[in-house]
This record gives sequence, structure tokens and C-alpha cells, in this order.
Amino acid sequence: MEYSNILAQYAPAMSVEQVAEVVAQAKAAATKNENVDVYKFCLSAIDLTTLTCNDSVESVTEFAKRTTTFAQAYPDVPNVASICVYPAFVETVGLAIDGTPMRITSVGAGFPASQTFLEVKMLEVAMAVENGADEIDIVLNVGKMLTGAYDEAAAEVEVIRSEMGEDVVLKVIIESGALKSPELIRAASLLSMAAGADFVKTSTGKIDVAATPEAAVVMCQAIKDYYEQTGRMVGFKAAGGVKTPQDAALYYTIVEQILGEQWLTTDLFRIGASSAANNLLSAIVGEKVVHF
Repeated sequence: MEYSNILAQYAPAMSVEQVAEVVAQAKAAATKNENVDVYKFCLSAIDLTTLTCNDSVESVTEFAKRTTTFAQAYPDVPNVASICVYPAFVETVGLAIDGTPMRITSVGAGFPASQTFLEVKMLEVAMAVENGADEIDIVLNVGKMLTGAYDEAAAEVEVIRSEMGEDVVLKVIIESGALKSPELIRAASLLSMAAGADFVKTSTGKIDVAATPEAAVVMCQAIKDYYEQTGRMVGFKAAGGVKTPQDAALYYTIVEQILGEQWLTTDLFRIGASSAANNLLSAIVGEKVVHF
């Protein structure tokens, strides 16, 4: 498929000035969402993440088990949406959370740089799914996007999507901090959705510029326009640098204002985070706690 032709079906991206205006409006509106109910929802939307070179079977097992004791410790607070790990630890998480409704997310396809052979990307994703991953987060090839090879970048997503069952959720990370401009962020979002993404995600968290409200505005507008064009609802995930309850409430507000309340479910809104989970929990219970 010539994916680049799809972009001509959509209006151009907002200008930097227009994006800044929408962000300012969202920041002003976000104060009303800095409350316990919103914090509870944001906690329930978290993909609790550990993606470090220090990860081991032992550390990941302990990390995952914290979610299994959460309901008993905090019966009135919803648990996180999933646990996000490298592919080699999918089975480890599965054993740790066996018998619970917790979902398993795996990064894959050459995360975080996406700079390996397509065949390797396909195999890695297929193995993660075979080992029990419910959701897969991959990175759109940023180098191809920056050089205008849009068809190649989107075709990779389509091929990787084919390695999963229809019940597996595919999140495509566009690495908005590397794309920078509203035009490229919008193009990457639209191409990812056209190629089969169930979510578009801001960042890997592995480069200097991670999630920003500006990128979120452009991505959510692309999701809205794609929905109006196709009727398919695609989710939004903010990841990288989302740390405080106020950060979470701001992204919640951006989704609320651009996409509407129908997107405020964990099927369509996620936050990739580690420290944010404890910070949200602390805000909910009214004292400093470290559970995750």
C-alpha cells in the first residue's frame, strides 16, 4: 500500500502557535481534574514499566508481584492496567501474576531504536506474543520518517501487526521528541493508525525529549481526524517523563478536550510510567506511600 497517499486525505497539521494555544487552554482546564477521582482513573490507566539494563528474573518477579498484592492493600483503589517489560521477561511476569486479570505489555521490534532487521523485529514480537504478551509496544522507524520514507515506515508496522493475533493490542511509539514538528508528529500518527496501530504512543522514554503536551495535542487531533474519516477508535498513550499527578491530569484533560469522554477508558487511554504510579497513589490516599 502507498501509505503516503493517505496523508493527502487529511488537513495539514496545526501550526506551532495553534498547538501552543490548545496546550494553554488544556493547562487552564486541567486544574479541575486535579482530584482523587481523576487520579484513580489515571492510576488504572498506567502501564507499570521497568525497562532497564538492571532488570533480571528476580527483580522483574518482585516488580510484578507488587501488583498482585495491591488489591488487598488498597481495596478501594483500582489497580494499574498492565506491567510493561522487555520481551525476555514476558514469561517471568506471567508466572508472577498467574491467576490475576493483570495484562502483560512487552516492548518489541528492536525497542527503543527500531534499528534492526525487519525479520528480527517480526520474530521478537511473535516470540513475545507466544510467551504470553497481551499488548505489544513497538517504535515507528524514526530514521525513515525523518528522510521521507513514509511508505517503508508504515509498511513495517503493517508487517509486524501481521505477527500478532487480532486480540493482541498494538501500540506504536512515534518518538515525538525526535520528530519535533507538528507536521511529522501528525504524519507519523496517521500512518501508524492506517497501518494497524490500536494506540499511538508519544515516546520510548529513552531520548532527551519524551512526552510533551504539545505532541499530545497533535496526536490526539490526528486520532480524532482518523476516527472521523474511518470510524475506528484508536487509543492514545503518554509515556516518558509523566511523573506527577498533575502531569497525568494534564494528559487526561487533553484527551478529554480533544477526543471526548468516550476516550477516557483504559481501552483507549494509557500512561507509561513507573514513579507516577506511587505518586498518584500517594495523592489518592493523602500520604506518601511506595507500593510499586
